[in-house]
Amino acid sequence: MTVQSGVETDAAVAAVRSEPIYLTIYQVLRDHLERRALAPGLVLGQANVARAFNVSRIPAGIALGRLLGDGLIHTFEGRGFIVPGGAPQRGDLFAAGLDLPHSLTVPVVNRREQIYPEVEHAVAVCLAYGRFLLNETALAQHYDVSRTIAHEVLTQLERSGIIEQDSNNRWYAGPLSARVFRHHYDMRRLLEPEALRQAYPFLDKDALEERRQRLATLGPYPQPPEKLERVEADLHLDSLSGCPNTVLLAAVRRSQRVLIATHSTFANFRTEEEISAMISEHTRVYDALLASDIEGACAALANHLRRALDPNLKILQHLPAMPAGLTPPYLIQVKGER
Repeated sequence: MTVQSGVETDAAVAAVRSEPIYLTIYQVLRDHLERRALAPGLVLGQANVARAFNVSRIPAGIALGRLLGDGLIHTFEGRGFIVPGGAPQRGDLFAAGLDLPHSLTVPVVNRREQIYPEVEHAVAVCLAYGRFLLNETALAQHYDVSRTIAHEVLTQLERSGIIEQDSNNRWYAGPLSARVFRHHYDMRRLLEPEALRQAYPFLDKDALEERRQRLATLGPYPQPPEKLERVEADLHLDSLSGCPNTVLLAAVRRSQRVLIATHSTFANFRTEEEISAMISEHTRVYDALLASDIEGACAALANHLRRALDPNLKILQHLPAMPAGLTPPYLIQVKGER
């Protein structure tokens, strides 16, 4: 395995290791692809990327989905994705040009922070299908971490309002009822415009242009859920992240966490009309922000959240049985509760 030369500071190592591991994988691969450092035609799949970065397939898949959304890799007839510019070829990623930064060869400093976003997303995707038991031992085994780290992840999920612990110290998630779904939308409609208003002075216009362009090139329906979640995160997460009122932002995040993941849950049930409406409404927010019309942007955001409630609520209320293979091994559906 090749590593970059030079000595990185402890602060740099800690910064890389404290962010979600899928984001680290995405950033490293994106840098390689933009520099054309990977061999044209190289096949990138969950298995070989996970092996190269010494992680599970889940973060590798999320990172690849983002790269696909950016247009930096393409699909092809085989399994996985392909680096543009050549015929498909499978091989060792390091031999094909992958060069890991030194920080990724340092022992993991905070494994909890790395796996937490993956667990949160996996749980949120399943909530519309009923009530689930989270098995702490299975979670530890799935990620090859200690029971202590698995317990910390579950405790963080509880603080985020996604799961709860019963009197017997068992962890449960869901169900996401229509009433709770509506309450989350109400909170977002009330709070997100104010968070955007407060974040506005800290927004970067180049970043807004990039997000708007990514939305404009989303492509025809149907779209992979990874792409839809990406443009949702662009507006509802990244554009609000500069809000200096951390109490307000925490309240917003509490209701966003579950609902943004519904793009994966509802992926096969959305209509072309709904996706077009979402694109149009997001675009109005960006147009207003780029025109320095913050009140117009806040109004457009509130209108978008108000309009989006009913179609999503209808999907929630008419979901069929949960598809096989959706749940990771640490999530066990409680029968008879939906």
